[in-house]
Amino acid sequence: KEAAPEQLVSAIRKILKGGKHITERVADLLLDHINEKTEVPPHTKLSDREFQILSLIGEGKPIKQIAERLSLSAPTVSTYRARILNKLDLKNTAELVRYAIENEIARPK
Repeated sequence: KEAAPEQLVSAIRKILKGGKHITERVADLLLDHINEKTEVPPHTKLSDREFQILSLIGEGKPIKQIAERLSLSAPTVSTYRARILNKLDLKNTAELVRYAIENEIARPK
C-alpha cells in the first residue's frame, strides 16, 4: 500500500525470479525486535552476592532472615539492598520483588 508503483514492480520481478523482498519499514521493525532481544538485562551488572540477595528478597525473605542465612549482619544486607536498588534504578523493596519475579530470578512462596 505504501510503496511507489516502481518499487512494487521491482519487488514482483525479484520474487518471480525466486528472490525475496521486504520493505524498509519491515526491515526496521525486524531490527528493532532483534535489538530488544539482545539487550543485556540490568541484573547482569550485579555481583554474585548481590544477585543472591536479590533472589532472596524476591522470594519475600526479610533482611534479618537473609542475614542469618548468609552469615552476614543485617546492616550489611541492607547495604547490598541499597546497591541493588541503585544498580537496577529501582525505588523500594516492592519494586525489587516485582523485578525479581518478572525476570524469573525468584519465585514468590
